[in-house]
Amino acid sequence: MISAKSLRSFRLAALLSIASLSSQVANATVVEFQTVLGNFEVNLYDNATPETVANFLNYVNNGAYTSSVIHRSVPGFVVQGGGFTYDLGLPLDGVPANPPVVNEPVFANVRGTIAMAKLGGDPNSATSEWFFNLADNTANLDGQNGGFTAFGEVVGDGMAIVDAIAALPRFNFGGATTDLPLRDYSVDDLNNAIEPDENNLVIINAVIVSDSTVDSAAELSPPLSTNVTPPPTTQPAASGGGGSLGVISLLGLLLRRRRRLFR
Repeated sequence: MISAKSLRSFRLAALLSIASLSSQVANATVVEFQTVLGNFEVNLYDNATPETVANFLNYVNNGAYTSSVIHRSVPGFVVQGGGFTYDLGLPLDGVPANPPVVNEPVFANVRGTIAMAKLGGDPNSATSEWFFNLADNTANLDGQNGGFTAFGEVVGDGMAIVDAIAALPRFNFGGATTDLPLRDYSVDDLNNAIEPDENNLVIINAVIVSDSTVDSAAELSPPLSTNVTPPPTTQPAASGGGGSLGVISLLGLLLRRRRRLFR
């Protein structure tokens, strides 16, 4: 027979567990990219790709993307950044890399998603670099190198800014900058060895967390990767969605445990 004190302790633990799960499920993270061409927001898939989001937010919170540069643009494919910063001259400085993050290829690389870049032949090699998908790249990226982890999506009219970046002319400066998008820069400038500066580069002034407390992913329904069979689940894969469902499920489990204890 269970004492009244034990019962109170069990109830308190149950309530704390419910509150904890509720905050985990309901929380979503929205980050704002502040660029020289305008600002736009990206909703991250916190729950479905937790390691990737935590890795990305670690760079964000450490200011690693401040004064970073979009260093690669491939029309109809991707625009890529997160690897280099600008400090008053070329060559660009590399973003100090943290240990690689485990691959989490849950969602498809469709237009508007942000995904992690990585080394060829190594699925678990992503560090600081990411890219925005300009088109539906599922046929290419979902099955390549273990699948590329899409960990968020551009929301609102943000893709207008990403598309504006993609529409800029590109120039070959070698190395990682063979497809460098530039503003107000011409072939004549290149031929005359004029070095691009902050007036030409696509600079990300900062990436900041703009929303970390609300159920901001409830309306998102990203398609699953075509190369991954997800485990059975009763909760939506995107962060923030289904928060109340997760709490109800846990409450039901705790109540069933209580009934078993009292039999």
